[in-house]
Amino acid sequence: MSYNLMREFADSWGLLAMALFFVGCIAFALRPGGKTQADQAAQIPLKDD
Repeated sequence: MSYNLMREFADSWGLLAMALFFVGCIAFALRPGGKTQADQAAQIPLKDD
């Protein structure tokens, strides 16, 4: 694979893949019911063993 071919791939499909991943992460964080799980996970370091 030449550098130009890899660069063309990264400019087109790589950008699309990263954008879809970003949108997926935002959707996962803002999904219904996610707040309770996030609050529980935030309290884990503060729990006594």
